[in-house]
Amino acid sequence: MPFSKRLFDFIFASLALIILSPIIFLTTILIRVFIGTPILFTQMRPGLRGIPFHIYKFRTMTNRRGTQGELLPDAERLTRLGKTLRALSLDELPELLNILRGEMSFVGPRPLLMEYLPRYSPEQARRHDVIPGLTGWAQINGRNALSWEDKFKYDVWYVDHWSFWLDIKIIFMTAWKVFKREGISQEGHATAEYFMGNKD
Repeated sequence: MPFSKRLFDFIFASLALIILSPIIFLTTILIRVFIGTPILFTQMRPGLRGIPFHIYKFRTMTNRRGTQGELLPDAERLTRLGKTLRALSLDELPELLNILRGEMSFVGPRPLLMEYLPRYSPEQARRHDVIPGLTGWAQINGRNALSWEDKFKYDVWYVDHWSFWLDIKIIFMTAWKVFKREGISQEGHATAEYFMGNKD
């Protein structure tokens, strides 16, 4: 990672944690009251070069299970509070810790699921040539409303065109997208459909 990018990430993640601490505290209380514990959702995700790390997010779903003990679909476990947190991107705030630890950046391809790794084409796998981000080029160009193929094209475009000023542009455009609440989910899905691999 370029030094300027890492320095920017560290300084502004530290400031963001301080400035947003009242919101983080209030969100923690609301989740504890209306969803329960644990407060944080943690999951292994692939980072730079596919190396796994634990991502931290605020929990937005319950652990409701069916009669056979299986977790119910996301749409049935996503709470009203969870929908609000996702719409405002507040569920992503704990990822500031990942940024401080150097596992993520403010801007980069979103870290997806570990099981997706063998399903990428060689071109799509290039999204892991840079550190994953809190937001990215795909997020400001459609977010979850995009098809997987388009998301990966935007991710690879970012890898090939990275610059410090592009990151600044993406951050400001992300703030506008959050304000407009665009692309929060794919049609017919609580968030996005599961990536099963490329059609060809």
